[in-house]
Order: sequence, then structure tokens, then C-alpha cells
Amino acid sequence: MHIHQLDTWRHGHTFIDLEASRANERRTLYVVVLTATMMVVEIAAGWAFNSMALLADGWHMATHAGALGISVFAYRYARSHVADRRFTFGVGKVEVLGGYTSAIVLGIVALLMVWESALRLIEPRVISFDEAIAVAFVGLAVNLASAWILHGGDGHDHHHGHAAHHDHGHDHHHDHDHDHGADKDHNLRAAYLHVLADALTSILAIVALICGKLWGWNWMDAAMGIVGAVVITRWAFALLTDTGAILLDSAVDGGKAEKVRGLIEADADNRIVDLHLWRVGPEGHGAIVSLVTHYPRPPEHYRALLADMTDLVHLTIEVNVCTDAPCVPVAGLKT
Repeated sequence: MHIHQLDTWRHGHTFIDLEASRANERRTLYVVVLTATMMVVEIAAGWAFNSMALLADGWHMATHAGALGISVFAYRYARSHVADRRFTFGVGKVEVLGGYTSAIVLGIVALLMVWESALRLIEPRVISFDEAIAVAFVGLAVNLASAWILHGGDGHDHHHGHAAHHDHGHDHHHDHDHDHGADKDHNLRAAYLHVLADALTSILAIVALICGKLWGWNWMDAAMGIVGAVVITRWAFALLTDTGAILLDSAVDGGKAEKVRGLIEADADNRIVDLHLWRVGPEGHGAIVSLVTHYPRPPEHYRALLADMTDLVHLTIEVNVCTDAPCVPVAGLKT
């Protein structure tokens, strides 16, 4: 077989939207700059005005600036290694790994907030309320602006498709199909959660400081730090669970597997004997379908049966021919 003929059968493993990746990286980088700037202001103001709420928000922003930096790195790393053959199924999970790492950082932030808040409950400090409230409002404005920037990149659909058809004259046929649909970017989701967590701590800080100024409830400042930590922990756990499942190839729900099985086994006397489904990108799935039948058909036939499942961006089908007498004769088909 000539080399140029082989080239028509070869295919890439790019399961990320490169244009969306660049756009989301730019948005995240803008937020990193805003967050880092506000971080310095709030930490300095927190120490100067003795506000735990401001300090918690500032430290929160510090760790979030680092986590958002991880998100930027993940975007760049994925794009720069998109053609690297060492990644068997492409680099689609790099952005998921960025989200997973950010979730860990969120959890650490929550622990630090609880620790420092507990210390402030035990040893209250005098708070300069007017100055602290002003800084907290500025922090909230920055957080809302950052959320707007990131949300502007969420929900864009990009569709790119290509297919490589394979037909081998053996009892084992292999078919690969690629179709890129709209992606769910876990890296961007992680960045957005970090910004929402910052906005939450800013709001809690404002409430606590106002209560302290009006009614002398200075304990509210530290208590709000604990409340914020609890909420952030829940967000971190949800993100950690979601991204961790994808990294361990266990994130595909049973309904999708049953749909594949149903579509294949509704045809002729096909029976699936081995089925693997896993994520190869933010939203795309890979599948290996091994079936046995008395009536083998070309790979394109089985691919067509799954044509409606456009999220199967990397599909391999193996057809095993059963040489025994047919258990279920099918009219019009020959063994």
C-alpha cells in the first residue's frame, strides 16, 4: 500500500476547540491581572484596618490568582501539545486537570479561612469599619467585573467535524469517527467558580462590617469568614468530584452506554460483548465497541447506527464473526 493512501486513513486527535481555548485564555488572563491587583489592596487594607473579612477576601484572591494562573497555563500547554503523539487521545483532559487542581486550591483556601476566622473569634481586634467597607465594595466591583469577563466566554458553541473511514477485509473491522461538538470547559468553569467565591467573600465582608459598624457585632466579621469557607468547600467538592471522575475515565453515565448498546443490538442479531466509553475532551467521548454477529457488515454500517450520537468523537468498532449456526435467523442477510 502506498504512503499517500495510508495518509487518507490517518487522523488527528484534536478534541479541543483551539479558537475557544485562545479566547478563554485571554479572558482568564485579564481576570488574573484584576485579581492580583485587588489582592494586594485587600490584604494591605485588612492588616491596616484589622478586618478579618477583608483579609480573608484578600487571601482568597491571592490563592485564586494562582489558581487562575494554572488555568492560563493549562490552556497554553494543551494548545502547544495538541499534535504531540505522546498523548494517545490528545490533550483534551489537560484543561480538566487544570480545573481539578483549582478545586484543590479552593479547598485549601477554605481551610485557611476557617483557621484565621477562629483565631479572630478567640482574640477580637478593633476594626476600622469605614475604610474596610469602602475597600470591600471595591473588591466586590472587581469580582463582578471578572465574572462578567469570564461569563462572556462561556456557552459559545463551535462545531468542527471530520471523519476517517476504514474498511478492512478481515473478520475484525475498525472504524474511527471524529465529530467535534460544543465543549464544556471545566478549566473555565473552575476559573468562574474562583471568581464567584471571591464575590461571595466580598459580600459577606460587607455584611459583616456593616453589622459591626451599626450594632457593634464585631464577631460577625470572623463568623462570615467561616460561613464563606463552608460555601466555598461545597463548590470545591463538587468541582473536584466532577473533574476527578473524568480524569479517572468514570464520568460517563450509564444512560449513554445503554443507548449505544440499544442502537447496535437493535440491528440484525448483533450483540455487544465489550464496551468502553470515556471522555477524551471537555464534552467529547471516545468509545470502543466490540460486537459479535452472524451477519457481519462493513464498518460504515455500524458507524451509521450511532450517527445521532455526535458526542462520540473517537469511535472504534470491532466486528467478531460467529461461525456457529445463527441463533436468530435474519431475513435477507447471509452469514
